[in-house]
Amino acid sequence: MTTQKKKAKKKAVVELTRGDVLKIAAAAAGSIIAAPLLTTGPLSPFGQLKQGQLEGENYAGHGAQLGQHHWGMVVNLDQCIGCEYCMRACTATNDVNAEEPWNIVIPEKTSAGHTFFLSRPCLHCQNAPCVEVCPVKATYHREDGLVVMDYDRCIGCRYCQIACPYDARRFNWEDRSDEENPYVPAWGTPEVERRPRGVVEKCTFCIHRIDAGLEKGLKPGVDREATPACVNICPVGARVFGDLNDPDSRVSQLIASNPTFRLRDELGTNASVYYIPPREGL
Repeated sequence: MTTQKKKAKKKAVVELTRGDVLKIAAAAAGSIIAAPLLTTGPLSPFGQLKQGQLEGENYAGHGAQLGQHHWGMVVNLDQCIGCEYCMRACTATNDVNAEEPWNIVIPEKTSAGHTFFLSRPCLHCQNAPCVEVCPVKATYHREDGLVVMDYDRCIGCRYCQIACPYDARRFNWEDRSDEENPYVPAWGTPEVERRPRGVVEKCTFCIHRIDAGLEKGLKPGVDREATPACVNICPVGARVFGDLNDPDSRVSQLIASNPTFRLRDELGTNASVYYIPPREGL
């Protein structure tokens, strides 16, 4: 009887909070005035993070406590051809809404006017704003550097989506139970369950492959079965995955031997994705 009472109480609290926060989020999305009120001020969930940035602190939110591994990626912008294979394979493998892909590819230009393609997964920041603002800890750090979601805890408030400086999160507006994935089976088959309506989704670095591979003694970034789908599918090898804690891993060697940068590094997010810049000309 005691257990039933606890479950009933938990369910009531979640339903009430979901309704409240969705009203706030909807108002913020539709109003220029409401958005600053939601993201600034002493009562805002963003307030402590913003204050830390202003004071120049290396603010780590809930804290990424790295263990043996730190999974990361190197994207070579000089090699990327903009084929979008990474986006298609990710969408198929993780059964993502094709209209809201987790991986995106955007054409950009260098200062000299040469076109290159910027591809962006979730950057799995070690000082992740999305982790800091989540009121129910549905977004959290793992010891291997991954920023992951507990979809059962997510209440759909979208604070994480607003806080992410990379637009790497997608809200699941609709129930997709009967919707076909246009990238299946040509680009892969779903390896994880679809997320329910009302939660925020994001790239996981194919966490299910990493964990299952390690249990089998495989090496992520080396063995395809344990490596993210977007890395395996790239026809020119522009994406490389591996352990940033291992100086002998290919990702570590690429970072050590090439000029690299991280997106919006001035924010102190300490992203786990490094980019090799494109050349200015031929």
